[in-house]
Amino acid sequence: MSRRKMSNPLALAVLATVREQPRHPYEIAQVLRARGKEHSIKINYGSLYTVVQSLERHGFIEASGTERDGRRPERTVYRVTESGAVELREWLSELIGTPVKEYPRFEAALSLMAVLPPDEVRQLLEQRVAALDGLLAEQRGTLAEYGRLLPRVFLIETEYSAAMLATEAEWTRQLVKDMADGSLTGLDGWRQYHATGRAPEEWSTLQDQRIEEQNS
Repeated sequence: MSRRKMSNPLALAVLATVREQPRHPYEIAQVLRARGKEHSIKINYGSLYTVVQSLERHGFIEASGTERDGRRPERTVYRVTESGAVELREWLSELIGTPVKEYPRFEAALSLMAVLPPDEVRQLLEQRVAALDGLLAEQRGTLAEYGRLLPRVFLIETEYSAAMLATEAEWTRQLVKDMADGSLTGLDGWRQYHATGRAPEEWSTLQDQRIEEQNS
């Protein structure tokens, strides 16, 4: 995967918005908000002007004029450049077609969950499942409501998000079940660790073997 000059998805959204037509930053923010992009892209509207400046500095957009609305100060209108259009197409194609390793916070927490006692983790996972079910119901409601008004192509990101929530909820629900009925392998060692304060010998052996493999 190529190293891009910018990696903030907000920059990608700005490029896509001004490619449609020249816009000033305030209008860009209005369009993104009206299209609900904050649900898919982390948008800090206070930093949008910084993103616009970065895009201009890299030559992906350029000023094409100014606009004045009533007594408001003049606003600079930006349009996409030829190199910006190429960057937009290549960047978006890369994101759609090439999977990359991401580091979700939940995955990081799962990798360290043995720090907490098993029963506490199971309660927290049950809490997470309840929250996921609530979010999923909300998103399915949104899909049902807007699905009657909009073509599916405008709801794809919400559909994807709902599918990911459903998958995570089902997986987490099964993990809770495995912990509750004792079928999760390693559970006894996990309990022993919290009862004695020492990791089971087999855990230490596996760790030492892994270190040797990495150093060989």
